[in-house]
Amino acid sequence: MEKIKVIIADDSDFVRSGMKIILDVDDEFDVIGCAANGKEAIELAETAAPDVFLMDIQMPEMDGIDATKYIVEHGLGKVLILTTFDDDVLVQNAMRAGAKGYLIKNHTPEHLKQMIKAVYNGTGVMEESIMESFAQSAPTVSGGFSEEGYTARELDIIKAVAEGLSNKEIAAKLFISEGTVKNYITSILAKENLSHRTALAVYYLTGKK
Repeated sequence: MEKIKVIIADDSDFVRSGMKIILDVDDEFDVIGCAANGKEAIELAETAAPDVFLMDIQMPEMDGIDATKYIVEHGLGKVLILTTFDDDVLVQNAMRAGAKGYLIKNHTPEHLKQMIKAVYNGTGVMEESIMESFAQSAPTVSGGFSEEGYTARELDIIKAVAEGLSNKEIAAKLFISEGTVKNYITSILAKENLSHRTALAVYYLTGKK
């Protein structure tokens, strides 16, 4: 089985070392480099070809959002934001920059590994508390998201994605196949010109792309 190649970018030596230890003991992961800022992460990626970046937001020289934007635009890998900040603006900026996921640094090692695997396999992920915050702060769904042009089934899919359900969970909830769910989501993302399901959830809950 091919290992998931990871670059860890964080300005804390303690955080970098801790995450490296967590992943190095698992045969499914290969930490191919560690960086203290976004610039170093990009320099590593241009020679090491990672699959997934674990990216802090607030770092010196180049922050995680600017680094994510560069990484995505240049096809250097997928980005999972890991931070102590759950500010809605930071979340939205990270998603707009192309991050595939956003997690707060209060996770267990196993949860972190599962989220890396999800991002690697193309599934957007977001901290449940952040998703709940978006849902509570959004006064109505109609702030910027329009239900016009969608079928009832498509809206069911969108709402389930916004609830943080996986394709398997959506399929079980709606009594359809996982393949059908995937096809619906691909079509919806294309219609809204969004790159991944997490961005769709943010758009549905906040009305902002």
